[in-house]
Amino acid sequence: MKIAYYMPFKPLDHANPSGDLIIGTELHNHLTARGHQLTLASRIRCRWIYYRPLALLHLLRERSRIIRDFRQAKPDLWLSYHCYYKAPDLLGASCSRKLAIPYVIFQGIYSTKRRRQLKTLPGFLLNRKVLQAADHVFTNKKRDLINLQRLLPEDRLSYIAPGIHPEQFEFSEKWRKELRQLWAIKNETVIMTAAMMRPGVKTEGIGRVIDSCAQLVQKGYPLSLLIAGDGDQRQQLEKKAAELLAGHVLFLGKIPRTDLYRYYSAADIFAFPGIDESLGMVYLEAQSCCLPVIAYGDWGGGEAVIDGQTGLLSTAADPSLFTANIRRLTEDTAQRKTLALAAGDHIRRRHDLDQNYTFLEEKLSTLNHGK
Repeated sequence: MKIAYYMPFKPLDHANPSGDLIIGTELHNHLTARGHQLTLASRIRCRWIYYRPLALLHLLRERSRIIRDFRQAKPDLWLSYHCYYKAPDLLGASCSRKLAIPYVIFQGIYSTKRRRQLKTLPGFLLNRKVLQAADHVFTNKKRDLINLQRLLPEDRLSYIAPGIHPEQFEFSEKWRKELRQLWAIKNETVIMTAAMMRPGVKTEGIGRVIDSCAQLVQKGYPLSLLIAGDGDQRQQLEKKAAELLAGHVLFLGKIPRTDLYRYYSAADIFAFPGIDESLGMVYLEAQSCCLPVIAYGDWGGGEAVIDGQTGLLSTAADPSLFTANIRRLTEDTAQRKTLALAAGDHIRRRHDLDQNYTFLEEKLSTLNHGK
């Protein structure tokens, strides 16, 4: 198929990494590898665009250009990735209508609470209109599926479980031995966490892990904390760790995604609350490397982790439970190993990207032939 591909919230090769960017990139690469011809429709960002008049003018010019260019080489369908109130897709619906091709959204999000605030109301209304215009909407989050069912009929909705390439996140005994020897790890339980150190919930989440580990160290538990990631708040987090967890923490910096499996392999437990995380790709990656996960179940942790089977989930309403779960797996090595093995199997059965995207391709083909 010839597909017009568009990412309204962030262009395909944007410099700032994020889980959503990874998913959008892997979706593009998967379809390309399967022989489909994807053309990037535009690089214009729709993030808060309804508050940027000059950007709106540019968007109108861009829409005219896209329609003109694609009339010369008409795609079979339009596929937009990640459409929500902050970045409603203001190109896909109108362009596909003019071109008379199916309009599809992957990771459409419908959050009615955004209509309650004046700042987010315009984005909510625009996004709702866009979602209603789509011929089909895919979502990789069960919570979003429930919300979308209030807006769209069942035959225009599909859930696809989020996925990774498990072969890129295999446990490595070699790297476990090398890194633990390098860090002089002996009998400690190694906790790992990973996130971008930007202001807000990411930094808050890492801080929560530092607090929990510090409480356990103070009670005599032998553990070490690995922190992967970088960003503006790193200095602040390093200061906090030096005060609360001196001698028990190592900041790894920004690790290339292709190398993360080495560090997951060196750890015993992956812990990250995931406050307001829509999904959290790190949960999939860590489990793929046979790490049990400690997280909050309120958000992305609940999507990716099976409580009691591949990790331990708690509620954000009681942060002490997060600490208690780390303590539990620090004490109970037998349970830790059981969860670890189940975690690796869970990812390969339910979250293999290539397997899960087979259904996506079939549905796109049906939409194309039914146009």
